[in-house]
Amino acid sequence: MTDASSDPEDRPTNTGTDADRSDERSPTDTVDAEEDPENILEEIERKRSLRGWSVVLVAVVGILFSAFQMWLSARGFIVEVTVPLAGTYRITSFETLQIRSVHVTFALIMAFLLYPPLTGAGRLTRSIGGFLDVVSNRVGGSIAAAIAFLRRAVRWFCFDPNKERITPLDGLLIVSALLPVVYFFRRYDEYQNVIRVLGLQNAATIDEIFPALEPLAVGPLATYSVAYLLGILGVLLVLEATRRALGLLLTGLVSIFVLYGRYGYLIPSDMAGIGQLAVRENRWDQVISYLWYTGEGIFGIPVSVSVRFIYIFILFGAFLEMSGAGKWFIDFAYSLTGTRKGGPAKASVVSSGFMGMLSGSSVANTVTTGAFTIPLMKRSGYSPEFAGAVESSTSSGGQILPPVMGAAAFLIVEYTGTPFRDVIVAATIPAVAFFFGMWVMVHFEAAKHDIGGLAREQLLDLKPHIKRGWFYLFPIVLLLYYIVGARLSIGRAGWLTIVATIAIVALVAAYNERTRGIIAGGLAVALAANIASYATAGVGLITLAFGGSGESLPVAAALRAGLGDLDAIAILLGVAVLLYDRSGTAPLLSLDSAVDDTADAIDDRLGRPVAASRAGRFATFILKSMEAGARTATVVVVAVAAAGIIPGIIGLTGLGPNLARLIVTVSAGSFVVLLLLAGVSAIIVGMGMPTTVMYIILVAMLGRAFPEFGVPLLAVHLYILYLGLMADVTPPVAVAAFAASGVAKSEPIETAIQAFLLSLNKILVPFAFVFTPGIMLLRPDGDPGETNLLSWADVTDFGFFVPEVVVPILGMFAGVYALGICIIGYFRAPVSRVQRVLYGVAALLLSVPGLVLLPTESLLGLLGVSVVLETLAADLLLRGVGAALFITLLEKGRREGRKESPSEPASPTAS
Repeated sequence: MTDASSDPEDRPTNTGTDADRSDERSPTDTVDAEEDPENILEEIERKRSLRGWSVVLVAVVGILFSAFQMWLSARGFIVEVTVPLAGTYRITSFETLQIRSVHVTFALIMAFLLYPPLTGAGRLTRSIGGFLDVVSNRVGGSIAAAIAFLRRAVRWFCFDPNKERITPLDGLLIVSALLPVVYFFRRYDEYQNVIRVLGLQNAATIDEIFPALEPLAVGPLATYSVAYLLGILGVLLVLEATRRALGLLLTGLVSIFVLYGRYGYLIPSDMAGIGQLAVRENRWDQVISYLWYTGEGIFGIPVSVSVRFIYIFILFGAFLEMSGAGKWFIDFAYSLTGTRKGGPAKASVVSSGFMGMLSGSSVANTVTTGAFTIPLMKRSGYSPEFAGAVESSTSSGGQILPPVMGAAAFLIVEYTGTPFRDVIVAATIPAVAFFFGMWVMVHFEAAKHDIGGLAREQLLDLKPHIKRGWFYLFPIVLLLYYIVGARLSIGRAGWLTIVATIAIVALVAAYNERTRGIIAGGLAVALAANIASYATAGVGLITLAFGGSGESLPVAAALRAGLGDLDAIAILLGVAVLLYDRSGTAPLLSLDSAVDDTADAIDDRLGRPVAASRAGRFATFILKSMEAGARTATVVVVAVAAAGIIPGIIGLTGLGPNLARLIVTVSAGSFVVLLLLAGVSAIIVGMGMPTTVMYIILVAMLGRAFPEFGVPLLAVHLYILYLGLMADVTPPVAVAAFAASGVAKSEPIETAIQAFLLSLNKILVPFAFVFTPGIMLLRPDGDPGETNLLSWADVTDFGFFVPEVVVPILGMFAGVYALGICIIGYFRAPVSRVQRVLYGVAALLLSVPGLVLLPTESLLGLLGVSVVLETLAADLLLRGVGAALFITLLEKGRREGRKESPSEPASPTAS
């Protein structure tokens, strides 16, 4: 954490805590990054490094974007203004499509500001430049001068080779992005009464809307409606933002689907195999109308989920990170595990998994968290390649960790219709199994190379560290309460948790020895008055001050309502104390360094210590969190908008049922082949794409095929998520592993290979729960593909619970343990190649005996032997064989270990 002040005399109000506790440095405070992680992240994500007014412009747009989303979460689609002593006045209300269009437009503007249009480094650009050089050299004279002038003009207009300036093309595209959303607000009646009923062809042309522009109504402007042209513009802008933020792969894939929607009818329906992809003919206006003017295309389910759930939770993650929670959690993990064998790597497993859950980005979490964890792993004795592999594997695994799971959980909720509470309960045991496997592997790697932990004096004392930052745990606990206990909507829970985080930071910023009595007394008095206000006037103090009123509430109801306003009261009290006690200190305030850097930059511009004061840092914290949330969300919103085109085209063409039949045909009716096909597809599609995009594409293309095999829908969706995350660590793309390699200064391909091996649990675990849904605490309810969470009656039904829940869960954890030994090649002593293979076989039999039973059953069927092998008895038998093999191998390893080193621990929990 950097100190908020560079000159104590000029900035007497600086209260950074790390400077005040120089004798209690955490191990991460001593890490000197070999390369700025922000530079690595910007390079990987293709972002600009803006300066000057451009930074301010991005911040303003980002803050407005977040403010818009916070308003939606707090107040919904209605815009109201409350006037003190006069009441509340409703100004307007938004329609669903209007809200989604504003959401996407904000993301488009941010994308055009953050990502350069062209850098001139591409092969095509270089080829054109080389061709023009040859032409100029040959013709010379005035023609060469004209070519040189045009090249300079084009470079000025749309090239940004250094990724540091906003080009005129960006400005043009930003203005263009505003036109479609303006249409949704100014001509919404036409959309409802004409476009939805009669189609785009019957909407008004430009001269019908603006008679004064009739002379300009020539060519397309005279032939096509304004709505049609704006729809084309909107689709093209989404594709351009996708190209900039996510690259050509997704852009090309989405473009192919758009063309397929128009020309898919040309595929001969009688052609073997591929004939099932033949669809009816659609005109371009029908394609554009479906993609831009319905809730099925760009503004479909993915964007709907982004509006309601994803953005607000990304914003919550930004507020939590900027509050300093990220650094505190990393230090907490090191204090908890740092002294154990391989402690730094184990701390990475804990901290990176937690932060990856919040960030929703494997690459971003790998770089930001890895900047602390990777150097410490290297310092303790792990190789640079292994350190990078551990960080990238656990960072990508964070997106399967409840309760947040990045953005994936919210998409699963929407696509499966499963309550959020059920999703996080079902996902918990598989996620714990994956991280248990990571813990096992880093332990055995440490034992293999005799890597110890950090010395206790290098770590913060656990109890004082918890005392200084226990409040960081409160938002997470509160989030779980809102979702699981109070059963609030996901968006509402996210909003209330953000408010709680702001309230906590306000009180922490205001707290010191001089103000703690004022804060405690103020909270007590304000709460008592607020409860009394509810009991007498039926509304809280804040509403009462604005002229609101209601019926008096009973004491119990008034108490609940009064406590519900605690966060707002805390914020107001904290701000009041900050303004009252301007020169005080804040011993517990430890905001993220990005907040302090921003405060310093503001003060440098103003020439006065304003933002670096306690009140200024609190305000900077809120604004920086809003900007950071918008920056993170931009690529997600662009991605889901583009990905929405694929299910949109599938819906427009009616391709879905035919595609499902084609997939089943390709898999030859084999469930195992279908799983392998889906897994390979998830890894390939997920290469270089955000997890959300991969998930949307795979669910749209493969989701219809699985129910035919009776697989629980929730298990299928989680299976696709797990396998898609493997793409982040699978060569040759392996973006997360390559990002970790940049931080670790390791050999990239070797880092990616090791990361892939360490992540094999992301393949074993999903196969286990797809074959045995009891691992996810699910029980079939009779309908194919439908399941319910286990009830107490299911738990007491030992004939079901033991063989189909307890045994598979224990088998999965034992299988993960065996797979860890297989990958690392060590248990008490080095493990031979033959033993590693046997450990792998044991892992398979313990976790997924169905992968042996089903193929064997299919093979016997081909030989004319009709037999059913996939039975509960056969499942338990193979698990028993796997357990016997596993125990035998462990005992052999113990004997060999005693010969080599009698003191060597037997398990990762022993150290």
